[in-house]
Amino acid sequence: MDDALRLPHLVVVPVFPGVNALDVAGPAEIFALAGRLLPPGRPGYEVRVCAERSGPVETFSGVPLHVTGTLAQARVRADTVLVPGRVDLGPDGPVPRVDQAVVAWLREAGPRAGRVASVCAGAHVTAAAGLLDGHRATTHWATAERLAADHPAVEVDADPVFIRSGRMWTSAGLSTSMDLTLALVAEDHGDDLALEIARIMVMYLQRPGGRSQFSVPLAHRPGGRADLRDLRRWIGEHLDADLPVPALAGRLAMSERHFARVFRAETGTTPGAYVEELRLEAARRLMERTDHPLPGVARACGFGSVETLHRVFRDRLSTTPGDYRSRFRVRTDN
Repeated sequence: MDDALRLPHLVVVPVFPGVNALDVAGPAEIFALAGRLLPPGRPGYEVRVCAERSGPVETFSGVPLHVTGTLAQARVRADTVLVPGRVDLGPDGPVPRVDQAVVAWLREAGPRAGRVASVCAGAHVTAAAGLLDGHRATTHWATAERLAADHPAVEVDADPVFIRSGRMWTSAGLSTSMDLTLALVAEDHGDDLALEIARIMVMYLQRPGGRSQFSVPLAHRPGGRADLRDLRRWIGEHLDADLPVPALAGRLAMSERHFARVFRAETGTTPGAYVEELRLEAARRLMERTDHPLPGVARACGFGSVETLHRVFRDRLSTTPGDYRSRFRVRTDN
């Protein structure tokens, strides 16, 4: 294999005084873990954090970042540029911080990069560099109106967790940096690696790009019984199987009544409702990230029929699968 193909994927993160530390550290941890999990011979990621000047860069939390590289030195072609952000609380509400040194660097480096991703208010920095013109983008909900007003050439949508528009990626509030980075890893190396990282980091599953939501297991109590935790994990891995209460109770050698009582005490919900929520979450991911036809989505998620899929979407989301896909499908347009 050509040595060039073995080079790590270069991620450049331009930072500035007051930057949100999570915007930098969260993605860096995910990229590092991805590199550890990749098989031998598959290059991982090299993350370079750069600032206008080398040395300590104070973050919003006060915890400094020790930066050794400068923006002037980071004039290489990056595979990914990841732009973090910062929001200040002014008298008239939240104000995104736009660092002019980073903007100037982005104007030069951004067009050469393989892709550019911004986290939270980092979209304001990316937009100021002119990189989001003609693209659909999101940012922190509290500054979305300002982004639209300041940059009318950007199609701003405050609803999604993250948006991909061609080679431009944007994400919403702080914690969505993790969801965005998992999506970048999934694009590079597939969903299985991203899901393994999410499990290791106790995220369970990345939130879909369509809109903000908690993964079903995170919305319910973890419980103290190891056998039920194992069962819940098994359910998530076998959603296309027949999962009635008798079958689930049988796996734990319990009577149906006792199983249902213990399950509710541990999770706060019934087995049937829990299974349906997991299947709905899986269906939403498929609707957002694939073009699979509805019968295939219904079978893969254990709904059995398109009619059942429609009923669950209508009852729980007040919409149809088709309308949901048209609204929340992650765009990959150029």
